Amino acid sequence: SSVVHGGGIDVFNSSFPIISDCIITNNDSQFGGGLWTLSSPIITNCTISGNTASTGGGAIESYSSSSFPIITNCTITDNTAPDGGIRCSASSPTITNCILWNDSPQEITVFSGNNPTITYSDIQGGYTGAGNIDADPLFVDSENGDYHLTISSTCIDAGDPDLDGDGILWN
Repeated sequence: SSVVHGGGIDVFNSSFPIISDCIITNNDSQFGGGLWTLSSPIITNCTISGNTASTGGGAIESYSSSSFPIITNCTITDNTAPDGGIRCSASSPTITNCILWNDSPQEITVFSGNNPTITYSDIQGGYTGAGNIDADPLFVDSENGDYHLTISSTCIDAGDPDLDGDGILWN
């Protein structure tokens, strides 16, 4: 790839940018196939899927000790990179009400810094945190990009009860 940072979105030194209601898909870069950040973005209600990176994270590369991304109500799936879906490089994201599933080779890599804080999320392979589950989200048709949940998904009513909405993890 000729793109070095953020095949879909590159967030560089911006004060709390808001990335909301987006579909970030099928992008390619060296670091952060879908999104690369050297800031503290607030990412909500997004689907980040099918992205690739030759180094770092396929979906998101979060870089810098001053970077504290907040990721809420997002589906992060089917991304590929050496460090899987999300790579934390000295940053410490807060992830709530999200589905991290089928990223290759794993969902999250902490390259340096502290572990992310993850709660009320469906993380393939499991992750310590209040309300987290490890169960196939049962997407309607992930092969064709339909990441809505089927009626029998265990993600339904598994979200943080204190957040707006009806307790369904983002789909």
